[in-house]
Amino acid sequence: MIEGLGHLLVIDRLDVGPVELEDDKLTMPYAVTRKENGAEITDATELVYKYQEPVFTKREDGTWDPHDVNLASLIGAQLALNYGLFCNEIRFRGPFDKNDRGFLRDMAANTAREIYVKKILEPNPFLTLGKHPTVRTRTYVQAELTFEGDDDAPTTKPWVRPEAERAIAVLSSGGKDSLLSTGLLEEIGQEVHPLFVNESGRHWFTALNGFRLMEDRHPARTARVWTNSDRVFPWMLKHIPFVRPDHQRLRSDEYPIRLWTVAVFLFGVLPLMKKRGLDRLVIGDEFDTTVRARHEGIPHWNGLFDQSRIFDATLTRFFHKKGWKVHQFSILRPMSELLIQRTLMKRYPDLFAAQMSCHATHTEGDRVRPCGRCEKCRRIVGMVLSEGGDPEACGYTPGQIEPALSDLAKHGAHQEKDGVRHLAWSLLKQGLISRETPLAKIAKQMPHVVRLRFDSQVSPISDIPQDLRAGLYRIMLEHSDGAVRLEGRSWESFDLLAPNSLAMPSAFARALQDQDDQIPAGRPTHRLAELTWPQARRRLSEVDVAILPVGAVEQHGKHLPLDVDIWDVVYQADEVAKRCSEPRPLVFPGIPYGVSYHHDDFAGTISVSPETLSRVIYEIGMSAARNGIRKLVILNGHGGNVPALQFAAQMINRDAHIFTCVDSGETSDNELQDLIETDNDVHAGELETSTTLAMRPELVYMDRAETHVPRFSSRYLDFGSNVSVSWFTRTSRISPSGVMGDPTKATPEKGRRAWEITIANMVELVEHLKKSSLEEIYRRRE
Repeated sequence: MIEGLGHLLVIDRLDVGPVELEDDKLTMPYAVTRKENGAEITDATELVYKYQEPVFTKREDGTWDPHDVNLASLIGAQLALNYGLFCNEIRFRGPFDKNDRGFLRDMAANTAREIYVKKILEPNPFLTLGKHPTVRTRTYVQAELTFEGDDDAPTTKPWVRPEAERAIAVLSSGGKDSLLSTGLLEEIGQEVHPLFVNESGRHWFTALNGFRLMEDRHPARTARVWTNSDRVFPWMLKHIPFVRPDHQRLRSDEYPIRLWTVAVFLFGVLPLMKKRGLDRLVIGDEFDTTVRARHEGIPHWNGLFDQSRIFDATLTRFFHKKGWKVHQFSILRPMSELLIQRTLMKRYPDLFAAQMSCHATHTEGDRVRPCGRCEKCRRIVGMVLSEGGDPEACGYTPGQIEPALSDLAKHGAHQEKDGVRHLAWSLLKQGLISRETPLAKIAKQMPHVVRLRFDSQVSPISDIPQDLRAGLYRIMLEHSDGAVRLEGRSWESFDLLAPNSLAMPSAFARALQDQDDQIPAGRPTHRLAELTWPQARRRLSEVDVAILPVGAVEQHGKHLPLDVDIWDVVYQADEVAKRCSEPRPLVFPGIPYGVSYHHDDFAGTISVSPETLSRVIYEIGMSAARNGIRKLVILNGHGGNVPALQFAAQMINRDAHIFTCVDSGETSDNELQDLIETDNDVHAGELETSTTLAMRPELVYMDRAETHVPRFSSRYLDFGSNVSVSWFTRTSRISPSGVMGDPTKATPEKGRRAWEITIANMVELVEHLKKSSLEEIYRRRE
């Protein structure tokens, strides 16, 4: 149980599995156990996936192929990852190998954080919890994920067939994104396999027009998977008592709890891909679905992780570790929703006619019709009208169009901010909305919204496989207003069809060829020293931020160990990396020796000169830059190092032209001053003793702690004063014990709080550096 989150633990245990197979069906038992009045009460149901053709095979001895059992177990496990915040234990029963277990644990942790922020902290009309105080902690998954079954479950060999070289699966839904993906890929000569997932309820109506069209055009390639996941999700909700009993009556485009949804569908189509030998999976996500955000210091993905490009990369890495070599990506990431709608409508009118983006649909004869009243409907009507199209062509009636446009003008749309402003500008310019409406008040032309946008964090060119780029980009450019890339804070035009753009290696081209750079699931990926050189090459292609801890081995009074300064910064760097979003920053091995001559009168102090330290740091920084690091954070644990480190940072910046900073506690000093009681707490005092008590109490000898708070003849000399000058002396002249502070006021509680403060602030800095280009870092805020 996590302190402050215990009231969310409402399920004692969630049992998942073992899977049961038929040649065209998998059934995954789900059982919730809760304790009521001292007794265990269990409620059970089944998650089912049903295929239209055989996809699972038996061996000659009558047992199911173990590869199929492993794959089916993974499919059935995905839905459970939404409940790590609410369960004491999630027990997976079946053959899950080490890669599977690491993946499930990582995704459960990521989803728990997303749900905590988006469903618990932010307003949620489905819950009865009220406003929830923010808890900042390393992890938000409260469930212990346990596994009953074989951890040596076999992986499979790559399942691509040679003749399927130009074949691509599209995870299809009937919406504009998957329809446009299908149209574009077919036009450039790809063999497209539209794979639909048919939920048991009315959600299937959304896909029905598109499915029927694809089935008529490509009956051998089009397939659907039936699942009752939309029944199991509500079944889980009835076991969460703070979900409103009448939640199904509330009209909303969001779900009460779940945020790990796309994987429930995506994994479901993998057996079809395996059978057909397909190793490319296209999903339809646009520019604005990769969002790095923070809520009161908690980094998160704004509830869109499973639509982000980081999700694509994470799944692709997992598939490669499994030996499947499946590459998952979106071809639409450079496009805004408005540009997607424009291209579909103008280039593929037959696909546009099948578009359905409403979840409150109804049927009229053989056709599914939109409700015309929901937020998605008014957004679609507005975009189609703004581009000179006719909403009737995709199912809206004349009686729906005007009210939908009126509601859009009053209430706006759930789009990226710039997209809404540009849509409002276009509608206003054409006289389709009144200047007095709320939407018109925010109208502004945003030219980049209707251009192909390339951003190294959100939509890099390398995301699309090299062999697809030229054909796709030529078509996209016909319907966009050019291509731009982010330079600093502005979008600058460039030649997308230039040879250097088209020839840029795909992010996963190397990984598709060999497995040398794979990092086993569950093993840290942020510690540079623990990687092989191919693994390091991969990580350096994913992230350009590194943390270099620098400390000292020196006296810390009679009660603390000599390694406080280096141990603390190595621990802090490691925790910062763990709490950062993917891709995590790299952590370099720590430099243990610092400028400590002032402590030389105390045994055990090992010191180097300022010249030596600055030279070592400079050469490490230059080497890091040659490896691709563009933002180097020098995390310093010893005040005596500051001049040498600042000099080295200046020289690295001058010669390597990379961002280099030194943090000696500045990111947290103000908050830490409010935490401790001692003025002039400089060395081995209240703060350092508290942080060591919190993490390594066995190395602290509190019975030997001596208080010595230095006081000087002028406030300009007090080390802790806001007006003090930098001055230097040997420690033994002002403290016979080596202590400068009051360690007797130290407590483990203060130490734990201090660690939370310093780690959280450093995470915030690193996350900012990760998402910012050098131009953005250096550009003055306007």
